[in-house]
Amino acid sequence: MNPHSDPGTNGNDIPRPRVKVFDFFSGCGGASRGFQDAGMDVVLGLDWDGDAERTFRLNFPEATFEAGDIRLVEERFVDELVAEQTPHPVLFCGCAPCQPFTKQNTTRPKPGEDDRVPLLLEFLRFIQRSLPDVVFVENVPGIQSVCPDSEPLRGFLRGLKDAGYLEPTCESVPLKRYGVPQGRRRFLLLASRHGQLGLPDETHGPGTANPKFATVRDWIGYLPEIGAGETHPRIPDHRAARLSALNLRRIRATPEGGGNRDWKEVGLRLECHKGATGYSDVYGRMWWDRPASGLTTRCISYSNGRFGHPEQDRAISVREAACLQTFPRDYQFAGSLNSRARQIGNAVPVRLATVVGRHVKTHLAEAGVT
Repeated sequence: MNPHSDPGTNGNDIPRPRVKVFDFFSGCGGASRGFQDAGMDVVLGLDWDGDAERTFRLNFPEATFEAGDIRLVEERFVDELVAEQTPHPVLFCGCAPCQPFTKQNTTRPKPGEDDRVPLLLEFLRFIQRSLPDVVFVENVPGIQSVCPDSEPLRGFLRGLKDAGYLEPTCESVPLKRYGVPQGRRRFLLLASRHGQLGLPDETHGPGTANPKFATVRDWIGYLPEIGAGETHPRIPDHRAARLSALNLRRIRATPEGGGNRDWKEVGLRLECHKGATGYSDVYGRMWWDRPASGLTTRCISYSNGRFGHPEQDRAISVREAACLQTFPRDYQFAGSLNSRARQIGNAVPVRLATVVGRHVKTHLAEAGVT
């Protein structure tokens, strides 16, 4: 299996509409790269994070980038860029910051308590003004349960329908079923002004052309060995965080796929973990031949999840984390080591966006939109 090959669609069969992508909350550009790989053109990236901006500009030098808070951006600015794309169809992608909705956040915000909660509705005002052909949203499944009686999701769906997007499709899906080597689920929403737009067919797993799910080995097994705190001299971002002497003892005591419960040596386990039923992934190693656990913004930190390399005595490198988010090997990142990890952990997996992009192009072609 070549993990960098086409994600389940024959490129010669892809319809020809040249879709223009506007990537709100773009981060470092995971969704943009995926849509680009599907044959779309990236027109706009918008984000407030300076390092993400630098990363985006490195990889999409022809696109416009708007740096700043979406709440301060005028609809007219985006509307004018959309008008310049006529007659091509336009896709708006809006993957708002997900921290208020994630399982790691045990104190869910009440309406008005977290400034990030209404950001989906900020995205809505641009949709209602510019009326793109297709809208795509990716987030954590928890977005469906926070503030369930009102905002943000119900208000967003109501606003889409009012703007002419009939019956938006939204569902929580396992990433591994779209060729992403991770075990987590994500919330996807697709809406079109040209008829019902469901989710793309699954590309991996039983009953598909790829019956086996992509694994850690498929995506990082070919990268050369490095030690904790080392940087490979020729592979950009193949750099691993340092480990303390105690954490080196811990990871050496951890088998492939194991974790802190495998430690026999006295003094390795934290007091707060003794007798606890949770924390099984903390200080864990990945399995070679399974998908990874879901990557987070601390995906290169051995102590923050199952982010230990399957066999080398270190956490995964920045490049390995990017590979597990299905970024191509030549994708460039800017910022500090921790900033790059944060950008990667926050990104939409590239392959997911590619599958969605190909699906959208087929939908538009069948609707006669060129």
